[in-house]
Amino acid sequence: MAPAALPTLARLGFAGVLLVYFWNSARTKLGDGPFGFLFPSDGAYIQIFPKAVEAAGYDIGQLGLVHYAVVLAGTLAEFVLPALLISGLFTRLAALGMLGFITVQSLTDIYGHGVGGEALGRWFDVAPDALILDQRALWALLLTVLVFLGAGPLSIDRLVSGRRG
Repeated sequence: MAPAALPTLARLGFAGVLLVYFWNSARTKLGDGPFGFLFPSDGAYIQIFPKAVEAAGYDIGQLGLVHYAVVLAGTLAEFVLPALLISGLFTRLAALGMLGFITVQSLTDIYGHGVGGEALGRWFDVAPDALILDQRALWALLLTVLVFLGAGPLSIDRLVSGRRG
């Protein structure tokens, strides 16, 4: 029963705990208008490339095409990957993508934004709520279940594959 229940519960847990978090984060990166995803906000660049933006005197126009491509891809990933996970479509690939995203997000927080101390946390201590090491380790565990077990029986992946059980 576990191979069917665990992926379904992992997707439900992701939806309940992280879906709105990632979608709200992505919304802060959108520019104005219906094509705002193509014209990310200054805040998107500040969130993703804090040191480069500071070095450019907060003039986003001084950043290059690579910066734009990374910001655009990161913003789209925050919308698309959670949607794929929730629907159970390309679940293993989407979970791998989210693991990569969370790794980059964590490294950006640590090295770009200077997160440290209690917010960084330590494993095997008495505080289970540090933003980086504690919380994101649990996020990664949840996503790893989906990488290894797939989406479970209630998914588009299962419907498309035609497998039962």
